[in-house]
Amino acid sequence: MEHLRELRNRILISMLALVVGVVIGFLFFQPIWAFITEPYCSLPASQTLRAGECTFAIRGVFEAFFVNLKVAVMFAMVVSSPVWLYQVWAFVTPGLYRNEKRYSLSFLGLAIPLFLAGAGLAYLIMDTGLAILLSFAPDNAIPLLEMDDYLTYALVMLVIFGVSFELPLLMVFLNVIGVLPRDTVAKHRRTVIFIMFVFAALATPSTDPFSMIALAIPMVVLFALAEGFMYLREKRRPKGEDFSNLSDDEASPLDLETDTDPPK
Repeated sequence: MEHLRELRNRILISMLALVVGVVIGFLFFQPIWAFITEPYCSLPASQTLRAGECTFAIRGVFEAFFVNLKVAVMFAMVVSSPVWLYQVWAFVTPGLYRNEKRYSLSFLGLAIPLFLAGAGLAYLIMDTGLAILLSFAPDNAIPLLEMDDYLTYALVMLVIFGVSFELPLLMVFLNVIGVLPRDTVAKHRRTVIFIMFVFAALATPSTDPFSMIALAIPMVVLFALAEGFMYLREKRRPKGEDFSNLSDDEASPLDLETDTDPPK
């Protein structure tokens, strides 16, 4: 019951932080929306209906309200992340060993910058991806994006790029806990790189080759860095006697000799 009460209190604190973030997101919707739509508004195609103005379409009566709500929730998740991440960490920490605490805290400290780096890269290339997609429209067609469709596209791009940058960190974590040795990674290196390009082609919602390459190349670089870290870590680790060549039913060799000489 004590653990359940602690869990309840930490969930309430996290939810309170999210609610405060949502309220702030509603109040500052316009500057947040201007920041999100900057990649599209920087394109000439966004000003075809009104010269010098970036325009979006609204299809339903409640669409504008739900877009405001989605933007506020996105803003709240980012702004309140230090609060709810700390609550998760504080709840899990008592059940970890000292070395597990050190590793998990280090990985958490690296995961946030990596996610932000991936999301930042997605934001920087979003205008180029949109320009490539809109260039396929015929001359007599006017691009008219709906608010909800563009927000979904932007959100998927940010999340996909952010999560993809976490995959090499997951490799390092599996190596640290002894699940994924570096030899296995080196053996399947070409296959992993090929899968990364396939994943980038399927994951990016814009489906243009520029976005795919922009996601795949950083993933390959991070994969190489992760493999290099695994190599250095295993090289510095002291090596004991290798019993990996023994079958599951074969006993390891033991030194059964004992010192029978009387002590001097």
